[in-house]
Amino acid sequence: MAENAMPIEPTGPDIAAFVVRLAAGDESALREAYRQHHASVRAFANRFLNEREAAEDLVHEVFVALPRALRGFRQEAPLRQFLLSMAVNHARHHLRAAQRRRRAQQRLAREPETAAVTPERMAERRQLARSLAAALDELPVPQRAAFVLCELEERPAAEVARIVGTSEGNVRVRLHNARRTLRQLLAAWHPAPKEDRT
Repeated sequence: MAENAMPIEPTGPDIAAFVVRLAAGDESALREAYRQHHASVRAFANRFLNEREAAEDLVHEVFVALPRALRGFRQEAPLRQFLLSMAVNHARHHLRAAQRRRRAQQRLAREPETAAVTPERMAERRQLARSLAAALDELPVPQRAAFVLCELEERPAAEVARIVGTSEGNVRVRLHNARRTLRQLLAAWHPAPKEDRT
């Protein structure tokens, strides 16, 4: 197998046996599940939380909780989808912690800088990144999950509905509301410059 090749998830009777081993806490099965799926869970966690430390904590928590969670797994969905669903369900307290750390960083950023002045373009980019993170922080968790999964991870609404446990219509409504709120917040924080009519 090539170094970067993704292992193929078992199917049919093989996945049933694999899930039984996972639910029993079999270490080799857990290592295999982690090897197959940690990149997807980590990518979602990074996008959802906007903070690497919190994302790593969330990934760890999901895989630690996997054996117990699998007792309710009926195999209607792929294991990766089930893991993303777990990540959404476990994300709330990690999100609050990440928000607190970002607020602390924003307070520090408002302090006068003693170092050399940063070029204007870099300062604008940093401000925009902070604004996007802050705007995401204003969204309710269901809207944030819909936005991250649909917009940033480019997953279809039907798949997102299965991940978060709701209807496709609800996902579309949440996504619409999230987009509207983000547009309003970013417009309020960064109004378009007025045209010079002189």
